[in-house]
Amino acid sequence: MTGATTPTQDAPLPVTAVTCLEDRAQVERAVTVELAEGVQRLRLGPLTALAVDRTLRAETAAPGTRVLEARLVRTWAPRAPLPPGPEDSALRHRLHALEAEYRQTEQARARLDARLALLAQLSADLLREIGEGAGVGEIERTRWARELDRVDAERERHGEELRATHSRLRRLDQERSQALTALDEAEEEPAELHAHLELTVEAERPGPAELTVSHLVPCALWRPSYRATLSVGGTGNGDTNNGHTNNDGTDSGSTAGGLRLESEAVVWQRTGEDWTGARLTFSTARSALATDPPALTEDVLTLRERTGEERRTVEVELREEAIGELGPTATVPGLDDGGEVRVLTAPAPATVPSDGRAHRVPLGAFTGPASSEYACAPELSPLVTQVVRFRNAAGHPLLAGPVELVRGSGFTGRGELRFTATGADAELSFGSSDGYRVVREAEERQATTALTGRQTTTRTVRLHLSRFSGPEERDEQLVTVRERVPVSEVAAVEVRLRKEDCSPAPDSFDAEGIVRWDVPLAPGARHTLTLVYEIAASAKVAGL
Repeated sequence: MTGATTPTQDAPLPVTAVTCLEDRAQVERAVTVELAEGVQRLRLGPLTALAVDRTLRAETAAPGTRVLEARLVRTWAPRAPLPPGPEDSALRHRLHALEAEYRQTEQARARLDARLALLAQLSADLLREIGEGAGVGEIERTRWARELDRVDAERERHGEELRATHSRLRRLDQERSQALTALDEAEEEPAELHAHLELTVEAERPGPAELTVSHLVPCALWRPSYRATLSVGGTGNGDTNNGHTNNDGTDSGSTAGGLRLESEAVVWQRTGEDWTGARLTFSTARSALATDPPALTEDVLTLRERTGEERRTVEVELREEAIGELGPTATVPGLDDGGEVRVLTAPAPATVPSDGRAHRVPLGAFTGPASSEYACAPELSPLVTQVVRFRNAAGHPLLAGPVELVRGSGFTGRGELRFTATGADAELSFGSSDGYRVVREAEERQATTALTGRQTTTRTVRLHLSRFSGPEERDEQLVTVRERVPVSEVAAVEVRLRKEDCSPAPDSFDAEGIVRWDVPLAPGARHTLTLVYEIAASAKVAGL
């Protein structure tokens, strides 16, 4: 068995696969090295200095070879010289200009030295020719004198330029030294942290062996993103809709079309090294949450006797309550995976530079049928919005994320897709339509029974719908209008929908207090909807 050895050169350790988590990444590296027999030490890298030491794992599948030790070694080194950028100081720009001018002057001095050497060679050749010609009796005094004068004039001119160049070099060298001194006093260039991987490997016989290294690294994250393209048949522009409402309250006359949904992952990373041609996997695992114990708070319950006034009075209040649905809210950041870890794999290797910018990696796409309707909730907004419903045919759950909306006229805006399980129905809003207008009017009347003191509040809501269409549109369009009615949680307060006074009668009224009409509107038509309901409370109810 031979002793441990250390190679003189570093072996590269490229990134081959990356698993992006919610706020970090699991990096995998692979390299094939030549091993000698016995125990030896390898130095691989460089790699990012942000690698987490406790997650470092190195292994090899070569028979008769095993990894005895793996550790990260970090060293500080001065940064490589780079040209100054816009954020650098004027002193650094001045130093860069002096160094560039010094290099140009040094090149000019070298050219003058070469020219003077050539002229000296030419003068020596001319004097040798004069000596040889005088020896054989061929005397050309006029030509020789002219050539000697020309060579001497050139040597004198270039000599003056060379002396001026030497003087300029001395001046530039002095200014550069002063600028360097001032820069050292004013600015201190921070050193850069480098990391290498040192492995101690034992091999029973020499030969190649493939090493696999994995570790966690921070400063990397990903989020899902989508692009929804609605086909022309699904826009509902100019389509006839003569459908009716089913018994279950669903609309059987929604406009049918097609929707193509493209999924992609948006990746940001500033780990200090590029991921070039790496296999990317995206996971919703939250490895950092397991380290934080749940917070424990005290919950103190006390009992007391109610007063006589409290027994005679029922305190009620009106509150707004959102209907619970799957999907994230604006106050919950991060990934919404439905409570179960999801893993998505990119179909092809990708490159993600370490620049901290957003880079998009395609994940897949599917095309399926979609139904479209125009919906309006006048209490919340006077706009009529096109809502598209489709079924998730991606083969995996769709995580919550932003969606770029595209239809026949091109890019229309951005929306939000909620978490959708495999095979479940999802809906997207493709923006409002300028061809509709809704005006809402509400009035309230209160009455009290003299004998029992019962209070009755009657509320009347009128909705005025108008459709403004171009001359090319001649078909009816179905508009779904939703209005809400309060829902009582106490027996002392009763809420009743007066269907006999509603005009027209609602198409549906569910347990959550949502009243729905399906209104067919022809081009240029106007329609008025009337909703009447009453809230009755006993005399001991207070707070309404």
